[in-house]
Amino acid sequence: MRMRPTLSWTPTEDLPPGTTDPLPVADALRFGGVLVLSGAGLSTESGIPDYRGEGGSLSRHTPMTYQDFVGGEQARRRYWARSHLGWRTFGRARPNAGHGAVAAFARHGLLTGVITQNVDGLHQAAGTEGVVELHGSLDRVVCLSCGAFGPRRELARRLEEANAGFAPVAAAINPDGDADLTDEQVGDFRVVPCTLCGGILKPDVVFFGEAVPAARVEHCRELVRAANCLLVLGSSLTVMSGLRFVRQAAQEGKPVLIVNRDATRGDVHAVTRIALPLGTTLTTVADGLGIPVEDGAAAGTGQ
Repeated sequence: MRMRPTLSWTPTEDLPPGTTDPLPVADALRFGGVLVLSGAGLSTESGIPDYRGEGGSLSRHTPMTYQDFVGGEQARRRYWARSHLGWRTFGRARPNAGHGAVAAFARHGLLTGVITQNVDGLHQAAGTEGVVELHGSLDRVVCLSCGAFGPRRELARRLEEANAGFAPVAAAINPDGDADLTDEQVGDFRVVPCTLCGGILKPDVVFFGEAVPAARVEHCRELVRAANCLLVLGSSLTVMSGLRFVRQAAQEGKPVLIVNRDATRGDVHAVTRIALPLGTTLTTVADGLGIPVEDGAAAGTGQ
């Protein structure tokens, strides 16, 4: 029996305070062999809120769980209405300076890889190649019956046709691309089925309460084993999907560096936590290393 997901975390011990010195990050990158693990905090400067930071979406929004999604038609209707509206805004988000800096570090051979907990595709849009999307991507959908994959833009077109005139005003957009709508705003929104088998369509993302595919987890573990250092960017590490790699790195004697404004569940395993904004911190580090950072939106192909 799968347990309800962990949505919050409260420190049970005194954690070391964060610093404002980015030098450890610069030193690690200068040495090379750095593996990046990024979270929602990296995308806040692109207009996508995080879950748990100041003003984070969990203070007003409970993300869809896998159990709820597969368990009822009404839950799926509510999810797809909110996600369809959110996609219009979410899909227009562009990489920020932090994404651009990560792409620059990768181009200069300083990184062994990038694992992201985000589903927004902004690392790729900034030009970073080979990104491991730990929780999948909102850019794809999958049928739960036949397993067929398809592009989100095609599903968006079908939902537009099935729900002509659907244009409620959302209170906010969340990190999972879900918009805040009331039940009245959702109304009788029509969900469309798989075109191949008539099955249930789901975004190709790992919902809360759903397991990350085992092969993907093992690939990430191999990346940790191959790295000299793990650099965590903008993640509270509340859920085990990301925290396990921090624990692994620490157990293997590899330094863990965290850049996050607030305390994280991984601080106890880290050499240091730099409590500074990600965009300015990473571009400052890049400047110090003599690495130019391209404008994030112009570096890649966009979404």
